[in-house]
Amino acid sequence: MGLFDMFKGDSGDEMTPHLAFATSLLYMIAADGEFDNEEIGQLLAVLGGEKSGGSIGVGANNRALLDSAQRYMSKNSVDQFLAEAAPLLSDAQKMCILTNLIDSSLSDGQAEPEEQAMFGKFMQAFEISEERFKPFFEVLALKHDRSVFTQENHPKNAPDFRVSLSQ
Repeated sequence: MGLFDMFKGDSGDEMTPHLAFATSLLYMIAADGEFDNEEIGQLLAVLGGEKSGGSIGVGANNRALLDSAQRYMSKNSVDQFLAEAAPLLSDAQKMCILTNLIDSSLSDGQAEPEEQAMFGKFMQAFEISEERFKPFFEVLALKHDRSVFTQENHPKNAPDFRVSLSQ
């Protein structure tokens, strides 16, 4: 126990599954060092952004959640976070986080190498194999592949191509 451990709880930001969700998204957005508009938009949509005066913002409850996530992230490495958060999460919560992380990383068109590495850390900490996650990834990759509308010769537009989930 360090001398300053007694001050850890001062912020009232005890790790909860909901805080882990928001914090996970922030770690992913920050992974490549760029905060793209698409990623911020995805974050606001996922956290339940509210419209006010024609613009979208974060509601009071989710503003507090986002503030807590930012405070946590500024004080802890992603490895510390994963060690603390993973044991608190159910399987459904882990899969929800992972699908939202992929959705966020693909929202700007491609997952940067840093985002891919960050996602790998989450999968490892959550003990979710690539094989198990692959069908979820395929759906989200298709969601973000708008080239099926702009490239007439896209392989997925072939008459005999069918979208299906692999097992």
